[in-house]
Amino acid sequence: MLSLVRLFADIALLRRGPEDVPASALLLASVVVAYFLVSFFVSLLLPPFAGPWHLHLLVDVGFTLAWYVVLMRVFARPERFLQTTTAVFGYQTVLAPAWIATAWLAGRFQDNEVWLLPVAIAGLGMLAWVLVANARILRSALGLTMAACVGLAILQTIAGQLLLLGLFPPPAAS
Repeated sequence: MLSLVRLFADIALLRRGPEDVPASALLLASVVVAYFLVSFFVSLLLPPFAGPWHLHLLVDVGFTLAWYVVLMRVFARPERFLQTTTAVFGYQTVLAPAWIATAWLAGRFQDNEVWLLPVAIAGLGMLAWVLVANARILRSALGLTMAACVGLAILQTIAGQLLLLGLFPPPAAS
């Protein structure tokens, strides 16, 4: 167990890739559950936004799984689905507390002139980290250039956010 946590931390720190992850459906299911539980409990402590965040989390998990199923098929690499998706959920599990805390801080200090800039910089730093980690995983899995993989990682992020906005539109301002 500890060796898996180290592996996913190394993936998050850009030291290893999906090729180092065992190809196991049970491991993927376990890591998806771990990601959900870590995100759920951190979000209970620091809800990153008002609204049905638990439903957002369910949609996020389902979208990520569907995204990688489609991506691996489009690029004719379905055999890499297990390792790639396990690596993605694994590194996201490691980064979830920092990611959720950053989102919480952004909501908490959005009207605070003193803290807004440092929190925004931290949020951009987390976003950049997640995009680079995802892109490195994709480069290893798909054999594309890093630029193309960064583009795919950005596309995944935008598509996921658009899906959430479509399913859970913000309340109308009065």
